[in-house]
Amino acid sequence: MARIAGVNIPTAKRVPIALTYITGIGPSAARTICDAVNIDPSRRVNELSDAEVLSIREYIDANLTVEGDLRRETQMNIKRLMDLGCYRGLRHRRNLPVRGQRTHTNARTRKGPAKAIAGKKK
Repeated sequence: MARIAGVNIPTAKRVPIALTYITGIGPSAARTICDAVNIDPSRRVNELSDAEVLSIREYIDANLTVEGDLRRETQMNIKRLMDLGCYRGLRHRRNLPVRGQRTHTNARTRKGPAKAIAGKKK
């Protein structure tokens, strides 16, 4: 089993598909990586040599922000917005939708399960 950026890559899948298991690498970036290190996208991970896996690992380390570093950077950006006290930061702080969605109905993913209000029935 190949291990890239701290993630075990599935061995039976094609290389571009397997690379998308790494946080921060989508289909487009996976194709770019295959092109950059000259690996045929139709090959499977278990067909790769150790040198090829190493070249993929080095390319990702040199050119992309992935996994823990990406998560940390995202959290720092959110924390910065909250510290600034801007509108988006306030929405993050209150666990409400940040990008302009309505909250009168829906928004249950962000707000959590509906809370019953006492004395509403009549």
